[in-house]
Amino acid sequence: MSEIKEKKPATMYENVMQQYNQVADSMGLNKNIKKILGITNNEIIVNFPVRMDNDEVKIFTGYRVQHNNALGPYKGGLRYHPTIDVDDARALAMWMTWKTSLAGLPFGGAKGGIKLDPRDYSIRELERITRRFTYALGDNIGPDQDIPAPDVNTNAQTMAWILDTYMSTKAPSARSQNSHIVTGKPVGSGGLEGRDRATGFGVFLTIKLYLASQGKDLKDKTFIVQGFGNVGQWASRFMVEEGAKLIAVQDAHATLYHKEGIDPIALAEHTKPRKGSIEGFEGTEEIKPEDFFGLECDVLIPAALGNQINRDNAPLIQAKVVAEGANGPVTGEGEKILLERNIIIIPDILCNSGGVIGSYFEWLQNRHGEIWQLDEVMQKIEKKLTENFKKVEKAVKENKVDWRTAAYIIAISRIELAYTQRGIFP
Repeated sequence: MSEIKEKKPATMYENVMQQYNQVADSMGLNKNIKKILGITNNEIIVNFPVRMDNDEVKIFTGYRVQHNNALGPYKGGLRYHPTIDVDDARALAMWMTWKTSLAGLPFGGAKGGIKLDPRDYSIRELERITRRFTYALGDNIGPDQDIPAPDVNTNAQTMAWILDTYMSTKAPSARSQNSHIVTGKPVGSGGLEGRDRATGFGVFLTIKLYLASQGKDLKDKTFIVQGFGNVGQWASRFMVEEGAKLIAVQDAHATLYHKEGIDPIALAEHTKPRKGSIEGFEGTEEIKPEDFFGLECDVLIPAALGNQINRDNAPLIQAKVVAEGANGPVTGEGEKILLERNIIIIPDILCNSGGVIGSYFEWLQNRHGEIWQLDEVMQKIEKKLTENFKKVEKAVKENKVDWRTAAYIIAISRIELAYTQRGIFP
């Protein structure tokens, strides 16, 4: 027993490779294409100096990993987090490739970020760090090359800084042609109405569609959310509007519980002056963090970081559905336990794809010089997500597999077809 406990947990990259290899083998993926998709195309690591407010110069490390661009330009978020490294970026970039392929978008997969805790820096420092990182990446990013977006601890403001810095490196006559260098921008800088809520909306909609496929709805269903950033907040809002009840929320600072339901809008307001922390929200009971996953509920939404549900806590989960709002929140061992217990996992590459679908429409809007209204945008996102859900649902039934395997089969098959039709240069 002690040997099992001492076994080192798999990294996110090991998890995504395990998922990929299992599905590739089961579907009989062409062995040469399997080799290509099993590696990243480019891995960029930049070390760059930034002057702090106290006049001290600090060196930061930034990453951009580009996994595959067979279907179109690289696409993926940038996160600011002290744990980000090239290994994590590899895993996240690969997931983005599957996600964009599954969604039927003309994008490949990339991911990156800077190793830092944004709470340790002022807004002015974060702006300088972001601008210097953008400059260091240079032509490795571009509107038809690699298009960043927000991720953990980054937002519309971060994207606006990247946009302005990138455009400033171009000739004045060419600047307006580069507004689609990033997505998730502020609306006033060419951003898309509704992009802020797109990922959370996708999480909510895939849960709603899954329940509908079982002849159920969200009314009076209970749910718990791990992580109350952008994704957790918006998913909760849409769930509650549909009649579900948010009974627990967990972040890095606290775990809140209230069986009668927590108001996600009031909780979001509470976090604003507290650097995002949910701690101290009135009318809720603070419980032990280790008790969170064992709470009785209908739906669990992990919307924080990767590798949160593992062999230790998977046996405790009472939810009937786990909807992956985060990227890679369930380890391979954790997934095996959940599936053995007949708990449905709506996989990240389907569940949280609303964000990249919204990003696609923003990219398209910028390219065409158009401006779309919120209702129009949400209809487009809902239509695309529903189509994707139906494809995966059909694959689940036809292949008699779990939802993640079905989603991977669709995603990998589309890229395999592209390579088969086009061939491999030279």
